[in-house]
This record gives sequence, structure tokens and C-alpha cells, in this order.
Amino acid sequence: MGRTNARGRWRAGAAALLAAGIVVGPVAAPAVAEDTIRQQQWHLEAMHAPEMWKVSKGQGITVAVIDSGFKFDHPDLEGQFLPGQDFSGSPGGVGSFTDGHGTAISSFIAGTGRGNGGTGAQGLAPGVKVLPLKINTGKVGSVVSTDFLGQIGQAVNYAVEQGAKVVNISQGIDAVTAFPADVAKFNGIIAAAREKGVLVFAAVGNEAEKGNPVEYPGALPGVIGVGASDRNGTVTAESERGPQVALVAPGVDMIAACTSSTGYCKSHGTSDSTAVVSASAALVWAAHPDWTGNQVLRVLINTAGKANDGAGRNDLIGYGAVRPRVALTDPGDPGPANVSPLPVGSVAPTPAPAPSVSASAPASAVPVPLESPTDVAAGAPSTQPEAGKSSGSSSTLPIVGGAAVGLMLVAGVVFVVMRRRKPATQPEPAQVPPVPSQQPLGAMPPVPSSYQPPVPPEDNPYAR
Repeated sequence: MGRTNARGRWRAGAAALLAAGIVVGPVAAPAVAEDTIRQQQWHLEAMHAPEMWKVSKGQGITVAVIDSGFKFDHPDLEGQFLPGQDFSGSPGGVGSFTDGHGTAISSFIAGTGRGNGGTGAQGLAPGVKVLPLKINTGKVGSVVSTDFLGQIGQAVNYAVEQGAKVVNISQGIDAVTAFPADVAKFNGIIAAAREKGVLVFAAVGNEAEKGNPVEYPGALPGVIGVGASDRNGTVTAESERGPQVALVAPGVDMIAACTSSTGYCKSHGTSDSTAVVSASAALVWAAHPDWTGNQVLRVLINTAGKANDGAGRNDLIGYGAVRPRVALTDPGDPGPANVSPLPVGSVAPTPAPAPSVSASAPASAVPVPLESPTDVAAGAPSTQPEAGKSSGSSSTLPIVGGAAVGLMLVAGVVFVVMRRRKPATQPEPAQVPPVPSQQPLGAMPPVPSSYQPPVPPEDNPYAR
């Protein structure tokens, strides 16, 4: 970002190699074609979303989404975006995208379901407005960022200035790749945002089975770290553990609007869970507009579903699985307006002064007896994506600019182990009949008359 000193040049080379490892959420696969898109969104049924929407849809609340770009004209998101800002330094503006991640995260929060003949993807808080803030996430096909936390910090500042109540950051970078000066500056930005009452939610990461590395910004003080849980409320095997976990939310078999050929994707991970928690905060805040961020967060924590009744927080589930239905119907005492419900102090280690080539330290958390979920790809051609586009493959290498390559060759000293935030294996796209061209956005078959929600509404951990 305009650096000319030796440190800046070194960082550019290092960031190029590390780019594939800075995105928390896995790349989504096109949604499987069964039932309707809306009926595949099991988490909405499990959380009693239609019932909650009688009380609150998040109206009047702005949620800033800091991500990789946004598809403004997706039918499920038209009219949901406010004018945004591009901090990425890459061409195309905030309405361009190298992948569908930002679009999907926005859909989980504010999707209207108007697409696909009115049976498209709905967000948990369809009454909110999304403030789209684009950063460079280092995905394949984009210009590599040398200032990941710096761009997020600029975006957070902008969100606060624009009056956003909630900031969603479904992104992250390993602590070992961050620089102390960047972390210190970002901490100051978050502290200022919290002083103004803004809630900042971030994903804790999907590497629990790969060393459980600490992820920034999710592990920084003032940021509310979110993990992923399955249909039974069990923390997923990939969701990272540690003192940074405050809440967990659905993060398996998640369906959202995206930029695939069908217009919809199925995904998993803490990125999705973070969006669900951000939307939950918006629902509660809209119902209690006089509350402060501390009070909204305290109610979310107090009403969260615990692994054991009466248990406190732990490094696996934090304070529990978010339950906005309970928060809306029986919020309890929101507590003092000016006191944070989170412990004071940092939950993350001081970052190393330079990226390390060694493997991350083994996780110390208790393992979860559950296989890590994988994306199910369908509804799109089975051919491999074109070079330069995000494929979701753990073996895909980033495209590095010629200048950066030359710099690394001359230096001859930068060797980094690259990791994508994706399970090591990914199934090939499923062979399915192509979507007829006259049916827009991969229209799904009608709902069978015998259809039942995948999770019985009264027998799930998210609504009791």
C-alpha cells in the first residue's frame, strides 16, 4: 500500500505467499438442487425465524459487512445495500468480486428471498441494511494485500462514521503472519468503535484440526469471536477453540445467495456463523433501540444455549449457541449500559515479528467427536473453473504479480507454508442435469407436499 522501505518490500513478498491463508470462510460450492432454496435453509427453521420476524426483522439497523466484494444485483439482495466503500486497492470497486464470499455473508444477514420465484435465500434479519465494505482478502485472481488488518481497520472506522451498529468480519489471518504495529493500531480502532457502542463480530477460524492457530481479528480484545456449530448445537470439528470464542452459531450445510451459475451456494465454516450472530444482534437491537451494544451483547450471552445447563463459558462453545428467539421473547435484565459483558484484557498472544515457516502448535482444546463437514457441490457444470478464479481447492496457488515474483527470486529467502481455510479434500462437483436456460437463477423444483423441516422446530438447541 505505497510502502517503499525494506520492511514494506519484504511484506509484499511474504503476503503474496501467505495470501491463500488469510480468509476464514471456505469457498462455497453451488447449492444442491433439492426442495427450494428457502426450504434448504435449515437454520432458519431451527431458530424459529418466521416466529421471530413477527417481533423483529432488524429494521432500522445497519450491519457493515467487511469482505471480498458484493454482487449488488442478486435478486435476494437488491435494495438491501447502502452505498459502500472500497478499501482493497484492487480494480472494479465495491460492487465487483473475485469470489462469492461477501455476497453470501450479506445473504445470511439480510437476504430477502425474492429470487428464484420468491423461494430464494432469506437472511436471519431481512429488515437490516448492509453497508458493503470491500477489502483485499488475497483470494486467487486478486491483487495480493500487504495490509490486511490495515484495510479492515479503515473499514471499521468508516462503518462507525456511517452509523453502523454492527460490524461483521468473516475474515481472519493467522497471528503469526501479523505484525505488532498493525495489531496495536487495529486494537485502538476497535477500542474506539466499542466506545461508541458498536459491536464487532469476527470469525475465529476453521483450523482446529490443523494446529488451532490463533486468528486475527477474531482473537483481539473488543472483538466478539464466533465459532461454528451443527444442527444439534455441537461445535464442528473445524471450528477453532480458545478464550477468543464468545458464541457459536450454525455453520454446517448453510445455503445462501452467491455468485455461482445457479445463484446459490452451500457452505460451512465460522464465516457463516459470524453472519448469523451479527444478524441476531440486529434482531435484538431493532426490538430494543434504546439499548447499548453492551446490553445487546449481554442478552445474547445470557440467553445462549449452553452445552450443560448452568455451565459458564468454555473454550469450545464460548458462552453457548446464540438463540435470538429466546433473546427476543425472554431477554431478562440487559444490565448496565456502559459495562461490557466480556472479560477485560487481551485474549490473543503477541504476534511474532515475522511469518514463521514452522507448523502451528498443536491444539490444546478437547476434540469434538464429529467429522469435519465438507461442501456439497451441485447445480453447476462439473468442469474446473477457469484459471485465476477462486475454485475452493486447497491446492490452488495464488497468482502473484511479476514484480513480487522478481523480488522473491532476488531475495531468495522467503519460504512460507501456505494453507487455505478449507478442509484438505473437496469433492468434485456433482453430476446433475443442467438448469434450463429459461429458468433464472437455477430455479428449484416445488416443495413436496410431504415436506418436513430438517430439524423439528421444538426439538433443537437454537430455539428452546
